[in-house]
Amino acid sequence: MKFTVSSSALLSLLATTGKAISNKNTLPILEYFLLELKDGELTVTTSDLETTLVGRIKVENVEREGVIAAPAKLMLDSLKEFPEMPLDIETNDTTWEIKIMWASGSLSIPGASAVSYPAIQTLGAEQKEIMLDVDMLIAGINKTIFATADDELRPVMNGVYFNFEEGRLTFVATDAHKLVRSTAECADVDFNASFILPKKPANLLKGVLLKEEDPIRVTFDAKNVVFELKNYKLVCRLIEGNYPNYNAVIPTANPNKVLVDRVELVNGIKRVAVCSNPTTNLIRMDLANNRINLAAQDIDFSVSAYENISCSFDGQPVTIGFKSTFLVEILSNIDTPTVMIELADSTRAGVFKPVSDDKHTTEVLMLLMPMMINA
Repeated sequence: MKFTVSSSALLSLLATTGKAISNKNTLPILEYFLLELKDGELTVTTSDLETTLVGRIKVENVEREGVIAAPAKLMLDSLKEFPEMPLDIETNDTTWEIKIMWASGSLSIPGASAVSYPAIQTLGAEQKEIMLDVDMLIAGINKTIFATADDELRPVMNGVYFNFEEGRLTFVATDAHKLVRSTAECADVDFNASFILPKKPANLLKGVLLKEEDPIRVTFDAKNVVFELKNYKLVCRLIEGNYPNYNAVIPTANPNKVLVDRVELVNGIKRVAVCSNPTTNLIRMDLANNRINLAAQDIDFSVSAYENISCSFDGQPVTIGFKSTFLVEILSNIDTPTVMIELADSTRAGVFKPVSDDKHTTEVLMLLMPMMINA
């Protein structure tokens, strides 16, 4: 192949698609970019066998089409050193040499035959297709991905659960300590289906969606899902299994309700948590008389801290313990100035909800399991 391309445009494409390459590849060819030039368009494919990311870019002065595998690290390291300039790229179909030429010099990189590069997974006959709003997709993944688990024994919890129901789409993630459920109105959903998107492709998708404006085509069957964007396509194997019944663990009767400034509460927790036990990160919350008293101590080192924060509290006095790191994580992923905390008692999960004056088409609920204060 022989063509001309912008150095920064090519670097951007390779850097984005390169995120799909695993550090521990089972096949040496997976440490390469698959480059294919056809109809004035350069297609770059990367894969780890489970997830495949394909990106496209328009190129100029095409003299010869072709396909080759290019070493990912060498290509990226080389292109990082170039300012914005046109590059002439030529490959040899016999020796698999890749030559990159610019106004004042050239470099040569050893490529490889693309014959052994694995084919992209294909969907079965029983597939479903839907167009999803890009902002809804970004928000759903952003709100939930931090709550996914890293549990080899329960792989179904290691991804974001997509649940399609008539007129709505629900994103869920949980690691058995915290749970996030984000429900968005979606008029295009006229079927009931679900799938579990693994954490890695969810992060990859989140990255490429930021550059998108048009609706995203999502096609899936029982084993794979395909996200089609303007210049990218993400294909990945789904996590198989039944997702836990998340609605069953969300307490419905929470008589004690707290309205509090989210940033003030997060900062207070961070200050007090410095003195918490490093093993448990336990922080105690006493709620009464429109005040939240935060307290933490580490008996082994004789350190303790407390802080008093004003709030609007409706209910009976409650004392409850939470892991401070989880508490900060949940509150940091709520984007409204005010947060509502709903509590039943010290043994049942706390429910966290954003509070906003605007009417949203998305409903977000976050849940955190309590810790025993006297443990």
